[in-house]
Amino acid sequence: MDTLIKILVVEDDMIIAAKISLQLTNLGYEVTGIVPRGEEAIQLVAVNQPDLVLLDINLKGKIDGIETAHRMQKNGDVPIIYLTANTDEATFNRAKATRPQAFISKPFNQLDLQRAIELAIGRLADAHSATLPEEVREPDQPFILSDRIFVRNKEKMIRIIIADILYIEAERNYSRIYTKLKPYILTVSLKTMEDKLPTRHFMRVHRSYIVNIGQVDEVGENDVMIGQQIIPMSGAMREKLLQRIQTI
Repeated sequence: MDTLIKILVVEDDMIIAAKISLQLTNLGYEVTGIVPRGEEAIQLVAVNQPDLVLLDINLKGKIDGIETAHRMQKNGDVPIIYLTANTDEATFNRAKATRPQAFISKPFNQLDLQRAIELAIGRLADAHSATLPEEVREPDQPFILSDRIFVRNKEKMIRIIIADILYIEAERNYSRIYTKLKPYILTVSLKTMEDKLPTRHFMRVHRSYIVNIGQVDEVGENDVMIGQQIIPMSGAMREKLLQRIQTI
């Protein structure tokens, strides 16, 4: 699977929605859907949760964008950027109560859209980092959302599906994540990665390696094989790894 950030567009003007979709594609994001009604958006989010929702406040149908946001958030924390034209104070206060990541005023251009999305993803990362003890914070801390992690790579936040991670290798104070598609170098330590990744799926088998247990093909005496890659393993970890494999 790719690493594009998934965005749902909820906009009742299909011409505007199509323009937004094209802009998002040009910026390197994946548009998971374009819908004009809040009811449809709620159904789509329940089936395939996006990383971010661009949500018009004024929608067709029985519920507006603000009520749509409230209902989405009952089933999980869905990051939202509101799209709005002229909004009165009462409407703004209702929208603010849903804790959106940003507001974009219509009309807007591709640069406005790009900046709002990058700020939203950055705020999510900052909020996640702020919950950690100061001594374990690192500058480009990855953060987990649902079945994926967000990491900063080449000045951009990208999404990596957890199931697609094969293994992670330490390189001094850096970590190299190997996925089914490509590797990524992160400016965080292997210890940070070990602390952040779900222990149900990942295990540190060596001082320099963490493996995705579900991706292990063979377990030797002092190594494991994932695909064609042989990864060293500390002797004491073999039995623990075999026990963990049996539980997944």
